[in-house]
Amino acid sequence: MTQAIAHAELIASYRKLAAEAAKKAELIASYRKLAAEAAKKAELVKAAAGKGPKTIATVSETAAKAARRRDVMAARLAKLGIDLPG
Repeated sequence: MTQAIAHAELIASYRKLAAEAAKKAELIASYRKLAAEAAKKAELVKAAAGKGPKTIATVSETAAKAARRRDVMAARLAKLGIDLPG
């Protein structure tokens, strides 16, 4: 009977680790999506350079918000001990 209990505990432990790994993978995927969005918004700032001051200001604000979202996600991942390249 104790062997069955030990086996059940091992399975529960494995499931917990798998769930944690899946959550970390989700967070990393979210970070990558936010990083790509921030890069795209930064490119839009460059493209809007000749469009006028209001357009540049709006696009710059949008790019700054995207960069903030990316940085917040990076901080969350850092708290979990996940190092991101570059």
